[in-house]
Amino acid sequence: MSHEVERQALARYLEDHNLKQTKQREAILDVFLGASGHVTSEDLFQRVRDSHPSIGYTTVYRTLKLLCDAGLAMERHFEDGVTRYEIEHEHHDHLVCTKCGKIVEFECQMIETAQNEIADRYGFRVLRHRHELYGHCANCRND
Repeated sequence: MSHEVERQALARYLEDHNLKQTKQREAILDVFLGASGHVTSEDLFQRVRDSHPSIGYTTVYRTLKLLCDAGLAMERHFEDGVTRYEIEHEHHDHLVCTKCGKIVEFECQMIETAQNEIADRYGFRVLRHRHELYGHCANCRND
């Protein structure tokens, strides 16, 4: 997959911040965008290393931070203390299994509406929010 829109967004960000566009950054971006779900820096490093063995962990880690700064990735912290990254896209919430670590993304307009109504009731203007539900997934409930 070419990921041309994201490559252009990264190129603009790098240019605006007087940073160099490198083949390594492009490769890491492509692997990140091809990954599904929420990846750790270690996960991404292993995937990058499969196709680009000369790219080191520090480069992957710093590029992930750069992708967050550029608005292409989002850093997520769930209760297990592990930092994960996901592609920055439409707003969604998360279900997190506390036994196996499974993470499910979901959208629910009723929840979004209720959050806005609550904020209005208390005179708040919501700038951002995080909604995570913790419990046991179907597989872990049956164990």
